[in-house]
Amino acid sequence: VQLQASGGGLVQAGGSLRLSCAASGDIFSNYATGWYRRAPGKQREMVASITSGGYTNYGNFVKGRFTISRDNAKNAAYLQMSSLRPEDTAVYYCNAIRGRGTYWGQGIQVTVSS
Repeated sequence: VQLQASGGGLVQAGGSLRLSCAASGDIFSNYATGWYRRAPGKQREMVASITSGGYTNYGNFVKGRFTISRDNAKNAAYLQMSSLRPEDTAVYYCNAIRGRGTYWGQGIQVTVSS
């Protein structure tokens, strides 16, 4: 499966962004999918994930600010981010997992200004 992320950009603190991850090349509904991020000088961390059945999981830092969703008919996953903070500034990546295979999209920059 190939993944194409979009929707990043610059936003002021307190604002919102919606990231999209478009999948192609396989049946997306067979995959769990998620979003990770890497901030400068920090390790990559899990932001949110959603299974093929719709079960979601979030990083502790999300605290109800973000929502992950998927639309299997459109072969897409989304990350709605609200109440953004400067510490959310990072490169965000979407992935898709099936069995032992993990596939990554290209990273997209999210910058939150104070």
